[in-house]
Amino acid sequence: MLMANDHRTLLKHLETVENKAGEILTDREEIVALDKRRNDDRVGMRALQKQGQTKTWITVGPLLLKMPSKTAEELLEKDQRECNTAINKLRSELKIKVNELRDLELTPPVPGLMLEPMSQNEMNAIGQIFGRSV
Repeated sequence: MLMANDHRTLLKHLETVENKAGEILTDREEIVALDKRRNDDRVGMRALQKQGQTKTWITVGPLLLKMPSKTAEELLEKDQRECNTAINKLRSELKIKVNELRDLELTPPVPGLMLEPMSQNEMNAIGQIFGRSV
């Protein structure tokens, strides 16, 4: 009976580890897909700027629409901003999930994973210490 409980506990732990690893892989795939979409938006905006016409055809999902080039460019910029926001959110959550997985695997956290860039005030303070502006 004691051994059966040990097996259940072990299986439950392995299931938790596999689920967390699956979440991490899914998030990474979503980041790649969003980054591709963001790059496609950038290519589309560049093509619109080069063509110099007042109206253009654009696909929105399964639809093909003719609209003013300026409106199409604004839609692409908005989509790019949304992709940036989603990517940044996923990357922040990914750091937490990786540390949770490492905790489940009883390994130390990845060194430097939770680092954040210094603020402008912090950079200025360091510049004052070394006698130069940053």
